[in-house]
Amino acid sequence: MVCIPCIVIPVLLWVYKRFLEPIIYPFISPFINRFWTKAAVKETPQKHSADECNGTVNGSTANGPKTVADKKAD
Repeated sequence: MVCIPCIVIPVLLWVYKRFLEPIIYPFISPFINRFWTKAAVKETPQKHSADECNGTVNGSTANGPKTVADKKAD
């Protein structure tokens, strides 16, 4: 058995996104843009030098995945 909020909330969100948001959004968008600026999006990430990265991305090297020895060797 599924609880009532687990059914009602997704249905209400779908109704809002599908039918109400296209009607309401043009009226509320100026207020949203005033409070929610895009300054955080405009900032560029800092570049790392090759010496700091050592050529690895998420634990793998350019030549292939990094091999990890098993900790439990019986």
